[in-house]
Amino acid sequence: MKMQWKIGNVEIPNPFVLAPMAGVTDLAFRRLCKEQGAGLICMEMVSAKAISFHNKNTEALMEIDPGEHPVSMQLFGSEPDLMAEVAKSIEDRDFDILDINMGCPVPKVVNNGEGSALLKNPNLIEEIVRKVSSAISKPLTVKVRIGFENEPVDIVEIAKRIEDAGAAALAVHGRTRQQYYSGTADWDTIRRVKEAITIPVIGNGDVDSPLKAEALVKQTGCDAVMVGRAVRGNPWLFRELNHYFRTGELLERPSVEEIREMILRHARKQIELKGEFVGIREMRKHVAWYTAGMRHSAGLRRESNTIESYEALEALLSRLA
Repeated sequence: MKMQWKIGNVEIPNPFVLAPMAGVTDLAFRRLCKEQGAGLICMEMVSAKAISFHNKNTEALMEIDPGEHPVSMQLFGSEPDLMAEVAKSIEDRDFDILDINMGCPVPKVVNNGEGSALLKNPNLIEEIVRKVSSAISKPLTVKVRIGFENEPVDIVEIAKRIEDAGAAALAVHGRTRQQYYSGTADWDTIRRVKEAITIPVIGNGDVDSPLKAEALVKQTGCDAVMVGRAVRGNPWLFRELNHYFRTGELLERPSVEEIREMILRHARKQIELKGEFVGIREMRKHVAWYTAGMRHSAGLRRESNTIESYEALEALLSRLA
């Protein structure tokens, strides 16, 4: 597997991609993943409609740090003309790649005909990709799932149409909409997509270690590996992936001290960006992820749900053994 690769004209230093995760891949967490070696950073998804309404909360989601390049901004929506117009209006912002979400399984997105609901309508997919890619000069990518409930979805055919309509790369999560995040990802379908198109294919689903990433690449031939849930509370995964693919050697997992220090750095970044009230509350879920599987982690998680200050977080973490 080539370590350096490109999407359109954007050079990417390694093939390990941070998945866009709502409520997770905010600026503070993305910075940590970049430090640990993520090759491409994907931001939280943003509603095209909300951008067109100049929504203030959406503005915060679109903030980019100069140190996180190359970075991909993800839009969701279902109206081709509106999406093209919005894409054009934000193109001068600091992102390198624009991505369209066609995989989100969450009901409030799907019920609007957005996210993975688009898989039911290949003609609409093609129109969105064609109009958005024509409206901007930055590379456009698409992220899909492989099926939608009881609908007959031919994801290989959809992938070909996405490529023909002007996309520069395609990320494929090997699950259907109704699977959400359960069961096993279907890597064989990712392989079929890879064999059918010439643009880079980013494989996604079930990668939680360097060995799993290696297995995904071997089975699918994908050009890059996207990691999502496995990196929550675990930005070190990017360091481990890079090291293994360069040397064949598995790094040791981080020590308790490293984990404690990372949580506190993460908290300081959140507070700097969002203030202590919001920042500490947002850290509660991250603390649960960082400490999962550690001794006494259940008690820590319970208590972390009540912390309201950086000092309280420090005191709580001093008990980590």
